[in-house]
Amino acid sequence: MLLTSLLKPLAGDRGGQVMLAVLAVAALLVPILNMLPAGHALHMPTYMVTLLGKYLTYALLAVAVDLVWGYLGILSLGHGAFFALGGYAMGMYLMRQIGDRGVYGNPELPDFMVFLNWQELPWFWYGFDMFWFALMMVMLMPGVLAFIFGWLTFRSRVTGVYLSIITQALTYALMLAFFRNEMGFGGNNGLTDFKDILGFSLQADSTRIALFIASAFALAGGYLACRHIVTSRLGRVTVAIRDAESRTRFVGYRVEDYKVWIFTFSAMLAGIAGALYVPQVGIINPGEFSPLNSIEIVIWVAIGGRATLYGAILGALLVNYAKTVFTGLMPDSWLFLLGALFVVVTLYLPQGLAGLMRQLKQIRRFGRAEA
Repeated sequence: MLLTSLLKPLAGDRGGQVMLAVLAVAALLVPILNMLPAGHALHMPTYMVTLLGKYLTYALLAVAVDLVWGYLGILSLGHGAFFALGGYAMGMYLMRQIGDRGVYGNPELPDFMVFLNWQELPWFWYGFDMFWFALMMVMLMPGVLAFIFGWLTFRSRVTGVYLSIITQALTYALMLAFFRNEMGFGGNNGLTDFKDILGFSLQADSTRIALFIASAFALAGGYLACRHIVTSRLGRVTVAIRDAESRTRFVGYRVEDYKVWIFTFSAMLAGIAGALYVPQVGIINPGEFSPLNSIEIVIWVAIGGRATLYGAILGALLVNYAKTVFTGLMPDSWLFLLGALFVVVTLYLPQGLAGLMRQLKQIRRFGRAEA
């Protein structure tokens, strides 16, 4: 009964069904391939498991952006900030787990604080030695920021390109702030040299597999949660706001409340993605706040297809795989290739790859009907 209720939003969502089925197969198959002997033809090295896990966190981030852009009509150029905040929350927990195993052997202060002659742990680091507290902060930090930001901007009825510019300014301001050593977040170097999570070594193959599976479950859960939203009454109102905000307001809906709720939920999803990203890549620094990162996320969604959710996943996976390949083959030309791809999709595939697949399916059906 519970499973039926959870999967109900997938009714009629063929793309989502296929995407989740592939994700389930990957979650089962990847650990098995990793456990095969190193000389086996089908063996998957641990670094590849980590790379796939990173891709899944990007996919969850893309789903969060698609929720606000595709269904609410808000082009957010600041979701990289929420991703980074979730990553910093997890990074703070991982730093506290190092204890006296750091370079300076201080059981309380992280190495960068000892190097900067800090005498005591800042108050905002308290509690991060507990995993449950860190998990709570992973969602609260981006969620509270998104709520405050949304409450101020949406009630001021800031929309369109002006809102996009403000979100970009937000992430840029945070990047500059986190670069400062006196902020207490590691400055330019950020947080790194993590040892373990929940007592398990981050270098162990089993931990890497567990993080990959956790990323897969988080992506599936985030996708289902977003499908629940967009197929509900709340989702219908959200689409109405996107298509005709003034009319929706005149009918009697409190448009600002809907915007704040969806924006906050999307930010919390981005924070979860960031928290899963950090232990897999082993570092979090202010560079993650870069506005360019937020713009790149929008490109993933545009290429995959807005207002589909599964298209955002497809776009994130394809673009990041291409980035991994082409930055090795042609590192100086990758950004030009990405920009050209975005222009081509915008001009000739406004509905992205997901829209292209729908069109091909309709053409095939039409051909069969004529036959």
